[in-house]
Amino acid sequence: MKYESLLLEYRGDVVLLTLNDPDVLNAINARMLEELKAAVDVIAAPSGPGRCLLITGAGRGFCSGANLGGGTEGQPPTRRMGLDETYNPLFLKLKRLPMPVVTAVNGPAAGIGMSLALMGDIVIAARSAYFYQAFRNVGLVPDGGATWLLPRLIGRARAAELSLLAQRLPAETALEWGLINRVVDDGALMAQALEVAENLASGPTVALGLMRQAYWQSLDNTYEAQLGLESAFQTRAGATEDAEEGREAFREKRTPQFKGR
Repeated sequence: MKYESLLLEYRGDVVLLTLNDPDVLNAINARMLEELKAAVDVIAAPSGPGRCLLITGAGRGFCSGANLGGGTEGQPPTRRMGLDETYNPLFLKLKRLPMPVVTAVNGPAAGIGMSLALMGDIVIAARSAYFYQAFRNVGLVPDGGATWLLPRLIGRARAAELSLLAQRLPAETALEWGLINRVVDDGALMAQALEVAENLASGPTVALGLMRQAYWQSLDNTYEAQLGLESAFQTRAGATEDAEEGREAFREKRTPQFKGR
């Protein structure tokens, strides 16, 4: 597929997905949304070469939310169809992705863009970046899973305040609250994000993918259910070539060379 509003690159085993409409700070319109869903399908394919997904935005912003401008392509998808037909499939695809996800937040992450940024297992933000629950300003409610994620990440009080007051959350405060993982100088963002992504991409991909699924499911599971899930996932991970390589490397006192299978 030819992408018009995305850049899809492979940096070794890292898949770099860049939102590419910098004139509107990578606001999502109908075309970009469909391209995002198609790209994630390609990335998730078992035959794909990627072992870690890194998402960022071109230019000065990560994603400023839904494109509220005029014109057919600029209309926000939620104006024409419900969330079940537009954004929700994308976020479910990202949740189920069988590899780690890193997001490099290089500027504003607003509205649905904030939800997208928080889909990273590791979220790295530039010092000038900020997070913004902008929905109240256009008479809408948070989406992209924000009302599920935010209370679990930062607590109900802070989550409600962010959405009800629609105040910008600077990257440094987001780090203090535990919403994101790291804050780095603007000029160092992509180098550090790629370093983290390359580290993950060189790991035992099946096990890392199962780890992210286990943490997603833990948010709703009982302790007993989570023990059962860990047992099932451990059986799957233990049968991989990477697990055997890890055991051999441990016995031989060397660094394991994982192949992602």
